[in-house]
Amino acid sequence: MSIPTSLPATGPEPGARPMPVIGDVTLTAAQRVDHALDGGFVDVPVLGLPGHAQQRSGRPSHRVAIAAVLAGPSALDDLGKLQALAASGEPTTFSADIVTALELQQVVVTRLAASEVAGRPGVVDVLVELAEDPPLPPPAQLAGFGGLDDFGLGDLGFDTDLLDDLAGLADDVAGAVEGALAAVDALSALSGLASFDFDGVLAPVQDVQRSIEDAGAQLGTALDALGQVFGS
Repeated sequence: MSIPTSLPATGPEPGARPMPVIGDVTLTAAQRVDHALDGGFVDVPVLGLPGHAQQRSGRPSHRVAIAAVLAGPSALDDLGKLQALAASGEPTTFSADIVTALELQQVVVTRLAASEVAGRPGVVDVLVELAEDPPLPPPAQLAGFGGLDDFGLGDLGFDTDLLDDLAGLADDVAGAVEGALAAVDALSALSGLASFDFDGVLAPVQDVQRSIEDAGAQLGTALDALGQVFGS
């Protein structure tokens, strides 16, 4: 009895082309692999333009169709795995020479057809159609105030303490307006003296009083408008 000097090869022979692999199913007897990619353009008619403008909203998915034969002891197990992928719709991986240049991350089985012929036990013909199924981007994060946290004062690129200072300044101005309005009220009280006649030695005093009355009326109008601005 002779002892072998080396173990038999279990993988592809060196230099052999890699075989298509769907998930963990290796199609050792693939007969044909087709790749198709639609351009994804739609016709857009433009008034007066001969022909249609072409509009593209994005690249459609790559499509791959494989005709293969499952044979050997693992044929029915491999068929079961392909049927499970087609039934579940779960994304899976795919590799083959024909998609080497593509950034194909994962695919889904969109169609599976299998046939068994009498006189060929343990041999199953399969036709598998795949479509690219790229992972979805992470969901958008909802945040209050359109993404501006902390009552709309998130990271705005400046020290938000300045807003507190501005609020204090507004309070000071409002207080000053209230004081000025009180002064106007006092001037208005003086204007009540206009109903008296100050002929004689008190006439100059009456002129001054009337000037104060006019100035007070103008200042009152301005301060009323300023008070409305600061809510006083």
